[in-house]
Amino acid sequence: MRDMSYQAVMARKNEIMKQSVGIDYTQFESGSIAFDYEGMMEKVGYTLDEVRRIQKEANVGNTPLLELKNITRLARKLAPAGKGATILMKDEACNPSGSFKARRAAVSVYHAQRNGYPGVIAATSGNYGAAVASQAVIRGLKSIIVQEVFDSRGYGQPEILEKGRKCEAYGADVYQLTVGPELFYVALQLLEETGYFNASLYTPFAIAGIETLGYEIGREVTEQFGRQPDAVVVTHAGGGNLTGTARGIRKAGCAATQMIAASVDLHGLHMASDNDFNRKSFTTGHTGFSVPFTTMPDRADVPRNAARSLRYMDRYVTVTQGEVFYATEMLAQLEGIERGPAGNTSLAAAFAIAQTLDDNAIIVVQETEYTGAGKHPIAQLQFARENGVIVRRGDPRDNVPGQAIVIPEHPGQIRVQDFELPAIRASYVRKLAETAGGRTATVQDVEFLAADTKSTPAEVRAILSEMGLKIID
Repeated sequence: MRDMSYQAVMARKNEIMKQSVGIDYTQFESGSIAFDYEGMMEKVGYTLDEVRRIQKEANVGNTPLLELKNITRLARKLAPAGKGATILMKDEACNPSGSFKARRAAVSVYHAQRNGYPGVIAATSGNYGAAVASQAVIRGLKSIIVQEVFDSRGYGQPEILEKGRKCEAYGADVYQLTVGPELFYVALQLLEETGYFNASLYTPFAIAGIETLGYEIGREVTEQFGRQPDAVVVTHAGGGNLTGTARGIRKAGCAATQMIAASVDLHGLHMASDNDFNRKSFTTGHTGFSVPFTTMPDRADVPRNAARSLRYMDRYVTVTQGEVFYATEMLAQLEGIERGPAGNTSLAAAFAIAQTLDDNAIIVVQETEYTGAGKHPIAQLQFARENGVIVRRGDPRDNVPGQAIVIPEHPGQIRVQDFELPAIRASYVRKLAETAGGRTATVQDVEFLAADTKSTPAEVRAILSEMGLKIID
């Protein structure tokens, strides 16, 4: 009999992962800090054209690229003369499960089927669960989705409950848990017991699936408008969305396109806190995920995370909860398109940024997601009120995460707040160096950290020297 205690299961994590993903991550290790990232990505074993074929078989991808003419017109009215970029939106809600995550699920589930796994498991409270369950149906596999849903009172967020119902509609077995460390523990138990494939968000398969989204954006904008996109705004949480999109953009030949990450500002709230869990109105695309995963990506459920957002990030901005709710209504009432909250995070940011760009520039909102009863602003805001959060109109700068959601009174109040990327990069370098232990670093470590943070080796060396690490040349 195996020891199924929490400590014992977590100790077997690497063994379970090797069996359930089919990747021996140790083969990519090259030092105390460095590892062969591109070598790991090549282990996907599928070219971009093959990924496109896999997705086409499952009715995934080739989604519409929409020009938001009325929102663009509004942005230009608010912008200085000669400013106001054209705003485009990639409508990923047209995928089978209603979000871009069908792309990452399509490759993972195909790979599971091809390698003889009887089913797939994903630990997620978001759209990815529905995507995995949907793709499993198409490929004839079973699926299990493990969700973190309830606080200790037994209350669940309407958006998460909505996604659970969607998973069940596709025939998935859904395990709904309370907030805390049991999510990955239960997922590991199930992987070990069932022999299913780990359709993690953070494997190379999942990231390769998103590359087609960036590739389509790059090609379609160039073909339709005769120029490359000047900027692509990506709702940023765990980092996979930005990583895969940026890699695809580059493969489409758009080397100069600026990659902008956008998150909802939820500073001060702790995602693993029973008290804070239901005092947030967004289950993804917020700083509670994006900051930790940006500064320490290998906190994921696989030994080495294929989502490395700092490798590709040119700018990192935040918007408030109220601004995203406003953008959701703006999209519906100006463009006649009702979509869920995650993509509207990047829409709110793009609307503000467009006003600073020349009027011949093009900025792309990289994705949308489906909406539904639990994801609708009315349900989300009512749930916020029930948890003691004040909802009112006013200046969104007065927003206080977990205490007050302030919805703009005028579109001119939508703004972005920049994160200082040098500080984020330095935090990442320090955390990786501290995690590795020891007092030395190699040239390979320096080169890896420079690539992983889009920095120069000299900048990395300066940070390591400040920490007292000796670099062995």
